[in-house]
Amino acid sequence: MGPKACVWVGLLSLGCAGAGPYGHARTYLPLGTEEPWLERSQESVYDEVRRMPDLYRDRVVNWFGVVTAVEAGASGSARIALQVRTHQDRHLCEDEGESTCRVTVSQRDGGPFTAVVTLRPEDALGENQVQPNSLLRVFGTVAVGEYDAQGGPVLRVQYYRHWPRGEYVTTASAGTWRR
Repeated sequence: MGPKACVWVGLLSLGCAGAGPYGHARTYLPLGTEEPWLERSQESVYDEVRRMPDLYRDRVVNWFGVVTAVEAGASGSARIALQVRTHQDRHLCEDEGESTCRVTVSQRDGGPFTAVVTLRPEDALGENQVQPNSLLRVFGTVAVGEYDAQGGPVLRVQYYRHWPRGEYVTTASAGTWRR
């Protein structure tokens, strides 16, 4: 392999323009695998989905949510209880360096929902597994007629993105972090 090919292979392996899998950037940077889901989905208003799920039967909904519990489900899936959080367009950063920025969501819970997800192996076990206080962005369809124990909607998730604890912040950090 020539020097130019090595440079291209190195650049391709970085992905996300150096923001890494957790999007350490001032604004949201979708992963390449996430982009088609962003184009097909809509950020839906939680209360509308909860009250009128039939309107969302054939739509792909996308929400950010903080995990409150994870349970094993049927056929290798997981049932993940979450609280909806609003994504902040401008992420908070510890200092001037973009690498210190973290995806930022609202401190305030927006309502409960359950995501039925088949977790990727790296998200199912280990220190960075999906667990309480992880952040997920889920893309899925509403399971019409199904509600979780708190009365929230259930989403059948086709794609998700995961941020382990410490890889995102809430607006509660605004007093000590910068915009």
